[in-house]
Amino acid sequence: AVKGIDLELAEGELVSLIGANGAGKSTLVGILTGLVKKTEGKVKILGTDIDEFPEESREGLGVVPQELNFNIFEKIENILINQAGYHGIPRSKGIQRAEELLQLLDLWDKRRQEVRYLSGGMKRRLMLARALVHKPRLLLLDEPTVGIDITARKNTWDYLRQLNREGTTILLTSHNLEEVEQLCHSAAMIHKG
Repeated sequence: AVKGIDLELAEGELVSLIGANGAGKSTLVGILTGLVKKTEGKVKILGTDIDEFPEESREGLGVVPQELNFNIFEKIENILINQAGYHGIPRSKGIQRAEELLQLLDLWDKRRQEVRYLSGGMKRRLMLARALVHKPRLLLLDEPTVGIDITARKNTWDYLRQLNREGTTILLTSHNLEEVEQLCHSAAMIHKG
């Protein structure tokens, strides 16, 4: 699905990867996250080779995949607190970080609801919050604002800009050219892998 990709992001960049459906964008994200096994080539995340040190290479990585992938019967705040725990963050700090993110992403009033009662856009914002709970240095966003209303999209864009100004490197896949123009320093096109 992907071949001959040579992509290097400088620390602090906000770059978009654009291309038609089936071009290989999500496959590339899958390779970076370890969900797709590459057959050849070299990949480094934050300077660490993913084949030599798979766990270490992904420590500073936050991911918002295209597909929703959490337990819909779990309470929203618990998803973030548990995710913080997966990253070794003590529970008290996880609770604090969850509160911070839920307020920033306008989900605080829903914090004790089960995910299944959220709108599609709210679920997307929860995916972003979960990816950010451990303050990653590199954030991979695979179509992060699909299904988000205009106001929430603008707020999400503002928050991503803020994260980037604070030093988070971001790779964003998108079909939305307005999103690319509004957010990104540069764009890379992928065509037939």
